[in-house]
Amino acid sequence: MKKIALSTLSLALLAAAGAAHAQSSVTLYGVIDNSLTYVHNADGNKNLWALGNASGGDLSGTRWGLKGQEDLGGGLAAIFQLENGFDPSKGTLGQSGREFGRQAFVGLQSNQWGTLTLGRQYDPVVDQVQGITADNYFGSVFATAGDVDNYDNSSRTDKAIKYTSVNYAGFQFEGMYAFGGIAGQTGSGQTWSLAASYNNGPIGVAAGYFYANNSNSGNLNNAGNQRVTWGASATSGGTFDSNINLGYASAKSIGIARVAAQYVIGPFTAGLGYSNAQYKPDGFSTFGSTEKYNTGQGFVNYQVMPPLLVGLGYSYTKSSGDTSATYHQVSLGADYSLSKRTDVYLVGAYQHASGNTSNGSGGLTPAQASIGSYGYNGTNSQELVALGLRHKF
Repeated sequence: MKKIALSTLSLALLAAAGAAHAQSSVTLYGVIDNSLTYVHNADGNKNLWALGNASGGDLSGTRWGLKGQEDLGGGLAAIFQLENGFDPSKGTLGQSGREFGRQAFVGLQSNQWGTLTLGRQYDPVVDQVQGITADNYFGSVFATAGDVDNYDNSSRTDKAIKYTSVNYAGFQFEGMYAFGGIAGQTGSGQTWSLAASYNNGPIGVAAGYFYANNSNSGNLNNAGNQRVTWGASATSGGTFDSNINLGYASAKSIGIARVAAQYVIGPFTAGLGYSNAQYKPDGFSTFGSTEKYNTGQGFVNYQVMPPLLVGLGYSYTKSSGDTSATYHQVSLGADYSLSKRTDVYLVGAYQHASGNTSNGSGGLTPAQASIGSYGYNGTNSQELVALGLRHKF
């Protein structure tokens, strides 16, 4: 009888352990995206051939990560995600050498009430708007000139609390607040953002606003009268990928409003987008008036056959306020799937710049072309072509 009882108890314990294990999961995942890239006018009037590029990926930023959840019962689960970005050409860390520079958060997810997460995260505008833009299909080469509006997700947010609602028949909204952490200065260094989207059938629309404040703490020059960079004590990184907006890296705050829409009809997907990005100065800035970037964008994709997608995009950016410059960009892309996890692609873009922009010292300099978020500073025009391979695991 004892042997039977012990055997029954052992089987019960094993079954309970198996059930507990089934209620929890951890997933290892990643993307490796690399390309042979050619840039005409990559550094002034110089040409560049390179394996890989400054942004670390064309269609997707290269990464690996861990994500998981534990079922707490009643439709509630504990979740986490750790995501590392790296350069596959050199094996070096991305995001300024952070171990988990893309994402690092923990939270609670409810089937009824939505999701609350804490840590380094994407802002709600990226979550809700980016998925219905050309960036979702062809990445950086379709992004705004210099990524001045964070179209290609140049910025992430630290110390953030984010709430994401459940999906109400296609409608979803998000809100985020990140603490500046400066004693006695509640708003200094803070970030906040709101966004909402509606996706139902062939229609997708989304809009949002992002605001980041740059604290004076830790980023003034030795004389203490000039801010030398953006983000030394801010909770969000700046969007300073090139000389297009580098002259405004001493801004006190960045505010970005974005709206986008897309429509799918048969093998065609068409989308439109608009953004307004404002870089505001204070007494520590090297420029005197708010610099504004208004951008209008459109794209059309065609699914030629199940494995082949082609796309065409156009982006127009006009700056005003402190200075005036204009950027026209035309982008092309083709992506062919070899399998569910591996694809090859060919993307390219041409950009033309005119007018003047800030040189970062209170003066003016001729506007330079710089495609998307790649970060190559050219002359008044630039062309880029990339032939790449992407693998997901």
